[in-house]
Formats: sequence, C-alpha cells, structure tokens
Amino acid sequence: MNKCAVLVVDMLNDFVTGALKCDRGLAIVPKTAELLDAAREKNIPVIFLNDAHLKGVDHELKLWGEHAIAGTKGAEVIPELKLCDKDYVVSKRRYSGFFHTDLELLLRELGVDTVIITGLHTHMCVRHTAADAYQLGYDIVVAKDATDSFTEEDYISGIKYLKEVYGAEITDADTLIKNF
Repeated sequence: MNKCAVLVVDMLNDFVTGALKCDRGLAIVPKTAELLDAAREKNIPVIFLNDAHLKGVDHELKLWGEHAIAGTKGAEVIPELKLCDKDYVVSKRRYSGFFHTDLELLLRELGVDTVIITGLHTHMCVRHTAADAYQLGYDIVVAKDATDSFTEEDYISGIKYLKEVYGAEITDADTLIKNF
C-alpha cells in the first residue's frame, strides 16, 4: 500500500440510529472502530465525510427527507468511532465526498494516492465517493466489513460495482490493519 488515508462515509447519528437509520450500519461499527484506531496509531489520516445538509435547501432532501441537517445531533459522527483532534472532517451536501468539498485538496496536501473507503452506503455515497476518487486517479480500497447498505442486495451490488468499474481492491479490516 502506498500513502493512504481512511475515508469514513456518513457514519452519523442519523444514518446509524436516527432519521435514515440503517440497522445494518450498527454491525460495521466494531470493525470500523478497530480500523480507525489502527490507522491513528500508524499516523494514517482518518477523514470523516459527513452529510451536513442545509435545511429546506439541499436537493438531496427532496428525495430522502430531512436528515443530517448541519449543526444538529443527527449530523454528528457516532460516538463509537471516537472522532479525535487529529482526524479531519469534510462536510458534504451530496452523495460524493468530493463534490464541491475540499477533500481533493486535503488528500493532495497529505500526499495521499490510495483511499481506503469505509461507511454507508456501498450503492450510494460510498459508490459516488469512489467514482470521483477513481476519476481523480486515486487507488481505491474498500473495507468490506466496514461498509454496508440498507439491504444485502444493495451492499453486494455496490461492492461488485466498485470492484468491476473502479478496480477497487475489496478486503477486510483485519488485512488492512496487518498491512498498515
């Protein structure tokens, strides 16, 4: 693995326990937390990509209803992932963590060429973040036990798409931790 960063997509209160609760999201919390702790120990950047919508404004709210409104508890990282001072937070208003954010600038300044993607949902926000990462020339690794979707079908189709279309390496958190 080259110079990597761990991207954590939408592991927020509203997605794990709130307005757009994903029961399957709870299952990935322990492996995600392990991966983040190991990355922090090895000084690998951890970057949270968090929905932070503008109430009554954002296009996405028309489709999904009110969720992860900027400044609310629902838009905060779940406490189990222990957001810390050396982590980075990039607010987003669309599915992709790159779309109209400073994520690319941050990754370039950190010298990153490989993104390890975790979080929710493999068929939506993870997929669109991976699409932009691919288009920008990043290598993509997906931690299969630290990502999920609303349904098994959505999860599997998302993982398959990431592998086939973006050449993402699909692996597990333990393997990543061993290779840090």
